[in-house]
Amino acid sequence: MQLPSLPALPLMPRLPHQLMQQRITQFYDDEIRSRYFRGLEFAGPQGDPGWFGPGSAVWYVHSHMPALVFGLQCAAYLERFDPSIFWMGVDHSRIVERDERGEPTMQVDPEGAAVRLGHSVSFFIGTAYGSTATAERVANTVRAMHHTVKGTRPDGLPYDADDPDWLRWNYATVVWGIATAHEYYHPNPLRGSKIDRYYREFVKVGHALGGTDLPETKADTLDCLREYLPKLALTYGAAMATGPNLAAAQAQPPGGEFIDWAIRDTLPSWAAAMVMHRPPNPVERAARQAAVWSVINGIHFTMGPLPEFRAAQRRVAGADEVAAPTSPMHIPGTDPRRSRATAEQMA
Repeated sequence: MQLPSLPALPLMPRLPHQLMQQRITQFYDDEIRSRYFRGLEFAGPQGDPGWFGPGSAVWYVHSHMPALVFGLQCAAYLERFDPSIFWMGVDHSRIVERDERGEPTMQVDPEGAAVRLGHSVSFFIGTAYGSTATAERVANTVRAMHHTVKGTRPDGLPYDADDPDWLRWNYATVVWGIATAHEYYHPNPLRGSKIDRYYREFVKVGHALGGTDLPETKADTLDCLREYLPKLALTYGAAMATGPNLAAAQAQPPGGEFIDWAIRDTLPSWAAAMVMHRPPNPVERAARQAAVWSVINGIHFTMGPLPEFRAAQRRVAGADEVAAPTSPMHIPGTDPRRSRATAEQMA
C-alpha cells in the first residue's frame, strides 16, 4: 500500500524561520536528545529495518513529531479517567507536584512533566526508527518499569501495571491518541483502511510491553476504550487540570487553555461528556482547529525531519539488501517477574 507524501508547506521569511528553527532544534538537542537518546542506535546496522521499516504506516505517522507529541497528550488526558492510572502517577511518577512535606498537591510539576515527555519521545521514536536492538532495549526498559508500579489506591483497591486488562486499555489509549492526532492535524493524514494499517502495525509495540488481546483497528480500539467505562471516573486531579478549572489555575503553561481545548475536542463523545465538554458551533470549531493545525504544522515545518528518521532512512537505503521488519522477542505473558508476581497474588 502506497502512503501519501507530505505536501510542501508555505515558505516562511528566511531570517525568522532560521531563528525559530535554531531555537527549536537547540531545545530538542539540549532537553530531549542529549538526555533521553543516549545509547540508542539509528544509523546502523546497515539493512536492519527495525520493527517497521520504510513504507510502514508507523514510519509515516511518527515522522510528524509535533502531532505525535500532541497525540501523547491526548492519550495521557484519557488515561487519567482511570483512577488506578491517576494514583499510579501520584505514587510512582515525578509528574505530580509535591509540597515541602512530600505530599502530592495534585498539580503538575513542570520539571517532572518534561522528564515524562523526554522518556515518552525516546520510546516512541526508538521503537519506530531504531535498530532492532534499540527497539528491544527501550521496550525492555519500559516493561521492567511497569513491574515496579504496584500499590493500593486510597479507596483500598490495588493497582498493578502488569494487569492484562489494564495493559490492554492503556495500550488502546496510546494508539488512539497518536492515530487521532494524526487524523486531525497531519497535513496529509491516513484515513480509513490506511489508518487501520497503522493500528495493526503498532500492535507490535503493545506486545513488546506485555499486552495481550490488543485491538487492531480504529473501530475495535474505540470499542475497547468504551468497554472500560464502568471502571472510569473523574478524579480530583484530572478535574482540576482541565476546562474552567484550568483557566482559573494560578500557574499554567503558556497556551495551556488552547491545548486543553484541542485535546478535549478529540475525545470520544462519552469521554467528552465526563468533563462536560461542549463543542462550539461548527464555524468556531473549524476556526479553532485551523489555529491548532497552523501551530502544530508550523512547528513541524520549522523543525524539519528528525535526524533519527533520516538516519533510519539511510540505514536501509544504503544497504545492498534490506531484511524484512523484525518483531519483538518478548512473548506476552512469559516474563518471569510477571509470572512470580501473579503467583504471589494467587497464593
